Amino acid sequence: MEFLLYLPLGAVAGVLAGLFGIGGGIIIVPVLVFSFTAQGFDPAVLTHLAVGTSLATIVFTSINSVIAHHRRGAVLWPLFVWLTAGILVGAVLGSLTAAAIQGPMLQKIIGVFAIAVGLQMGLDLKPRASRGVPGKSALGLAGVVIGWASAIFGIGGGSLTVPFLTWRSVPMPQAVATSAACGLPIALCSALSFMAVGWSETHLPAWSLGFVYLPALLGIAATSMFFARFGANLAHRLPPRLLKRLFALQLSAVGLYFLF
Repeated sequence: MEFLLYLPLGAVAGVLAGLFGIGGGIIIVPVLVFSFTAQGFDPAVLTHLAVGTSLATIVFTSINSVIAHHRRGAVLWPLFVWLTAGILVGAVLGSLTAAAIQGPMLQKIIGVFAIAVGLQMGLDLKPRASRGVPGKSALGLAGVVIGWASAIFGIGGGSLTVPFLTWRSVPMPQAVATSAACGLPIALCSALSFMAVGWSETHLPAWSLGFVYLPALLGIAATSMFFARFGANLAHRLPPRLLKRLFALQLSAVGLYFLF
């Protein structure tokens, strides 16, 4: 029964992710926090459970995106390799960091991030290319930071990877495609880490694998992949600037809710 309840949540997350061109994690995490709260999950673990479950859903939703970008030849695989080397380290560190933060404080941190993303979208802030394409060491270090932050926020990293690559003079189509490819190892490594660090937690609900809640994972994954395509098609029919500003207001409202 709970699986059926998460099908529409996956559909909404997929539409919004496709509509606004961002990873579903920034949408899924707040929705899961609200849902888990309504279900009466222990406040000490529900935020960690929302983040871990969000990362696990991104594993499924990112596969189609990576394949589509690869077919267009847009993924810069040499950059991907060195970014991923750092991402794997950062994702594990981020999972351990999140596990060490108490649930209410983790919600506030996610709230600040949601407001920051809302401001970026609402004001259409984009970094200007000011440096050359990064070398191996710079990519590895950036990967550590991106993987660490992504694991804490429960996102695929697009909000961080795309601005970094754009700033380092990578053209936007290749930056988006390479970021999408990086989202898969971020989500996979982070989700596995959240499973491991939450494995011995005694306050988890039934049907949990560590900090991953299976009914939510299966329900969201089943519908979000399909509806993300619908959202992407819808984005070409509606005024994008208005949509971004409306969504920015929504993210800011969610962030303020988490803070206060």
